Amino acid sequence: MEIVLGHYLTLAAILFGIGFFGVLTRRNAIGILMSIEMMFNAVNINLVAFNRFITPTDFTGQLFAIFTIVIAAAEVTVGLAIVMLIYRNFRDIFVDNINLMKW
Repeated sequence: MEIVLGHYLTLAAILFGIGFFGVLTRRNAIGILMSIEMMFNAVNINLVAFNRFITPTDFTGQLFAIFTIVIAAAEVTVGLAIVMLIYRNFRDIFVDNINLMKW
């Protein structure tokens, strides 16, 4: 059995769905960050799969995937710094209990 583009798209859709569900249902800030990373990985699978099957000689899909990985690393760095700051001030990282930015 040959792996075709539909297999990659199905895998990416499942990963993105799990990540989206995790963002909506998690109460822990670190769990939300992990779910966002899962969504980024689904996007990377799509980028590389479309590059492989549509233009296999170009490297644009891989370059965009590397760019997405760099953005995800920056997002994790800033996100974890914010989570550590919130934990230091409130001793809690549950998103429901933090009302710092509410009016």
